[in-house]
Amino acid sequence: MKKAFVLGAGLGTRLRPLTDQLPKPLIPVHHRPLIVRAFQHLRAAGVEEFAVNTHHLPECYERAFPGARWEGCRLHFRHEPVLLETGGGLAQMADLLQDEPFLVYNGDILTDISLEEAMAAHQVEGNLVTLLLRSDVPVRNVAFDAASGRVLDLRNGLATNHPDQRGFTGLYVVSPAFFRYLVPGKVESVVAALLRAVAAGERIGGVLGDVGHWFDLGDRASYLAAHAAGRAASFPRYGPWGEAETAPVHAEALVDPTASVDADCSVGPGATVEAGAVLQGTVVWPGGRVAAGAHLRGCIVRGGSVAAGHLVDADC
Repeated sequence: MKKAFVLGAGLGTRLRPLTDQLPKPLIPVHHRPLIVRAFQHLRAAGVEEFAVNTHHLPECYERAFPGARWEGCRLHFRHEPVLLETGGGLAQMADLLQDEPFLVYNGDILTDISLEEAMAAHQVEGNLVTLLLRSDVPVRNVAFDAASGRVLDLRNGLATNHPDQRGFTGLYVVSPAFFRYLVPGKVESVVAALLRAVAAGERIGGVLGDVGHWFDLGDRASYLAAHAAGRAASFPRYGPWGEAETAPVHAEALVDPTASVDADCSVGPGATVEAGAVLQGTVVWPGGRVAAGAHLRGCIVRGGSVAAGHLVDADC
């Protein structure tokens, strides 16, 4: 599978004020935009071309990826003046993704779940869509029959009341024939189209992705937790994420020798931490500054912002 659709149009309301400055998929995670982590994951699975929808602050994508390229891969950005949600966003990509099965990747996900297992199952089982599911996520509303590998319902929309419920990871494989269940220009979730396909007797498959890490970076708690987990040797299982990728302090950051930065922090390139500052579990974006003598715990300092004083769980 050579193509993927990465959802980049979300508003990121639960992450405000962070997303007042950047679309959620562009917030830095271990010194790089979150969407780059998706690109890395997908490229390791064989993807060479990416479609990305935009809505909120679309100009930020142009600055982040000049010439619509990323490390030799072509990027197709498509703007949505009206936010079309997950189903409508996918529908408007039909002309780019109609040749062969492709991957879909939610732009607010950080994970190292194997994509290859879902890709293989999709081909072998002849699925129209194959969802990557997980057992340990907070919301489990996908009815899954493990014996047949089929998804029977989502959000109980077909009133199946099936006892085996798994969580949807935001990762899935799609055959182009699925586009006939999507309505171009309609604002709706992809779940509605999946329910139409299930009701029509189509084979919607599921593969469990319980091995590895999975984070929905929809709120600041999960955003901070992902930085701490990213330093475990096993995460991610695809590369390249070496020491430089997960080091608390980027090589191009300026940290005064008298400052203290603990292992759960992330200080990005071009960021400054001045004399005597103490940082615990804090993320400083590229271009952010921590003033001399500041004490920050569980804080996020955006690019161009200055954090001073004693702050706990603050967004600056």
